[in-house]
Amino acid sequence: MTQSISLNTIRSCLEGVVPSMIATVAPDGTPNITYVSQVHFVDAQHVALSYQFFNKTRENILANPYATVQVIDPDNAAHYRMTLRYLRTETEGPLFENMKAKLAGIASHSGMSKVFRLLGADIYEVLAIEGIHCERLPCALPERNRLSALRASIQQISGCNDLDTLFNAFLATLRQHFEIHHAMLLMYDGRGNRLYTVASHGYAVSGIGAEIPMGTGIIGVAARECTPIRIMYLTGQYTYNLAVRKSLQQNNPELELEMEIPFAGLAEPHSQLAVPITSNRQLIGVIYADSNEDLRFTYEDEDALMTLAGFFALCCTHLQETVEQEPENIASAADNARLSGPPCVIRHFAANDSIFIDEEYLIKGVAGAIFWKLLQDYTQHQRTEFNNRELRLNSTIGLPEIGDNLEARLILLQKRLTERCDFLRIKKTGRGRFQLQVSRALSLLEV
Repeated sequence: MTQSISLNTIRSCLEGVVPSMIATVAPDGTPNITYVSQVHFVDAQHVALSYQFFNKTRENILANPYATVQVIDPDNAAHYRMTLRYLRTETEGPLFENMKAKLAGIASHSGMSKVFRLLGADIYEVLAIEGIHCERLPCALPERNRLSALRASIQQISGCNDLDTLFNAFLATLRQHFEIHHAMLLMYDGRGNRLYTVASHGYAVSGIGAEIPMGTGIIGVAARECTPIRIMYLTGQYTYNLAVRKSLQQNNPELELEMEIPFAGLAEPHSQLAVPITSNRQLIGVIYADSNEDLRFTYEDEDALMTLAGFFALCCTHLQETVEQEPENIASAADNARLSGPPCVIRHFAANDSIFIDEEYLIKGVAGAIFWKLLQDYTQHQRTEFNNRELRLNSTIGLPEIGDNLEARLILLQKRLTERCDFLRIKKTGRGRFQLQVSRALSLLEV
């Protein structure tokens, strides 16, 4: 059969705002009609329905793969009838996790959190779509033009000549062109199998350096599955402050929670959107946005940010390759004449490369290993000038072989020092070059 109406044109009907109904037929011809929790857009020819119970609908579909689903446009109350053919059920992977997250929001919103549990994502081929004659409501003009916003954002970030500027410009475009007032950018740490925050805007705390384990919450799942995930209602299952803390404790029983940098997200977001940033199918990071409004992010937001994330990944790759082409600089001696105040004790814990400055936690992981290397060179050889290339070639730091994000780690370190320490600074002096600035005597202690 040929579709009379394109599935792309009725995507707003698949948001779950208005419940959909599914009709199936038993082998003896007995019809069954019931509500379905979620009709999920897969592509222009397929949808996925949530499989939660082995009920009469499930029994009928396994015996007779054809079904009819009625959906309603929440904007103008238009009704559409879709003829579907069941293909398969997926119980893991990107689509399943996407639907699981969205269903959690729908369940919380409807007070059915303890009842709704996704068992699988049933994939259907869309054979036909037809409009049902009914009275329609006046449809307001769209509030946002996502194509225009995307064009303006790409133009704005394409002129950035270093990663730090790119990170800040990227978040600025979300605020200026997409009206997203709470967002953060996280980069992937392949060595630690986690993500770390490098930039944010709109929150009471910056959250710079806050970490999300892979698979935890909407950000961790979007990263692990490399798929965008959008939640339209408040759900405790994907609220971070408790989820991240619990995951960190389970994975690292010996972890001191004083080392946990507070996550910057809203305490109880009613809408969340996490979009993976990938390059050549390799994960680079995640864009995360949240809001106190229900239904804040749409399919159009998701599509636009996926496209913007792809361009952002190209910019990141280009800027890091450009940095590598810069010649090495010559190391210079430190100026100890400016040192003042009592010596500062800086401790390095080799187990996880964590750094403590005067008993206060600063950072850990690869960024911690980099900082310890700089401090050792400073105290032993009086060096203050460094370059990216020498760090990348240093095997003791432990950079991943693929997607090391060295420049992003340096930006993270630079921002953490700015927030937590007034006598240590990292200052860029050129492409791939930077300076360690010290204004207090240091005493290094390896633990």
